[in-house]
Amino acid sequence: MNDTSNGLTNAALDEAINHLMESIEDGKRAEHRDLTRRMLRTVLKIQSGELDRLDMKIMERSLRELYKGFKTFKPWRDRRKFAIFGSARSKPGSPEYEAAVTCAEKLVKAGHMVVTGAGPGIMQAGNQGAGPENSFGVNITLPFEASANPYIDKDKLVDFKYFFTRKVVFVKEVDGIILFPGGFGTQDECFEALTLIQTGKAEPQPVVMIDPPGSTYWRDWDRYVQFELLGRGLISPNDVHLFKITSDIDKAIEHIDRFYGNFHSIRYVDGRLVMRLQHQPSAQTIELLNEEFTDIVVEGRIESCEMYARESDEPQTADLHRISFKFNQRHLGRLRMMIDVLNASLTEDQRRTGAQFPPVHGVIPGMYPGNEDADENGD
Repeated sequence: MNDTSNGLTNAALDEAINHLMESIEDGKRAEHRDLTRRMLRTVLKIQSGELDRLDMKIMERSLRELYKGFKTFKPWRDRRKFAIFGSARSKPGSPEYEAAVTCAEKLVKAGHMVVTGAGPGIMQAGNQGAGPENSFGVNITLPFEASANPYIDKDKLVDFKYFFTRKVVFVKEVDGIILFPGGFGTQDECFEALTLIQTGKAEPQPVVMIDPPGSTYWRDWDRYVQFELLGRGLISPNDVHLFKITSDIDKAIEHIDRFYGNFHSIRYVDGRLVMRLQHQPSAQTIELLNEEFTDIVVEGRIESCEMYARESDEPQTADLHRISFKFNQRHLGRLRMMIDVLNASLTEDQRRTGAQFPPVHGVIPGMYPGNEDADENGD
């Protein structure tokens, strides 16, 4: 079909886009020329009149919010960041507030940064503990919370109207989440993070629930999960490996650092899951993986491999070590268990060396097990 419904042919659209691109293009933009063209094509198609003005306002605001969010985080993408969630009602001096302050301080001491929802309570405690130089705020504008807490620099604060655009930025930019007791919002963040990891829509990452002194909040939550969800067969037994509950903040930080002491990131390439690692796995470790995880391998074996050509858009991963296999894309709890085996297989020298490569936030990993370039010109 050559008619785009708004009176312009595809050829006319392409001509208009080419003219615009020629007028603004420079070397810096050339790298993303294909994506810019695709976005412009979509924008021009919106002029067809098929959508209401409200639809267009939502799309325009969403694009603006995503742009601001990604731009804000970009200068600090070489450092791992962890989200801290919990009740906005927690008061300074309370056990949970002070525990969150301590947790954020220890995250920064370990070389990480902190991201919160920028509000009061546990969010403020996280930013306070990390300090403005190591804090981000991803704020949702609400009528009863007038402004962000005072522990965030303006250049690290992003305001969102929509929860869903805020969620996209969280998923893309953070490397794990830490949860303190909280209400509906905390539970939403908890279950959504677990859902995204369980379904492969977010990269494997540590999810840690912390019970402050005197609290059984997360242990009670775990009893509900074990009895009502696992007990009724609504989740898989391996899904309980996707989170950790502790009352010890030092153990929470140790859990996070151990996870990234070897594991770096994943990507799907030509139907294979490629796991990038900080350290070269031994032949014995590869054999162990093949013995223990045949249930999640569709065909063939788990193998060490070199960098794939399709990964050339992430040149900073070139020196990482890799294993790859055809993953069934269903049992993410088992994949997490494989990561734990790889992390536990490190030698003493490798453990002392620790993580050597910065994180990669150029793409949303795990989001495209198929062809990421599909539907280039589709409606």
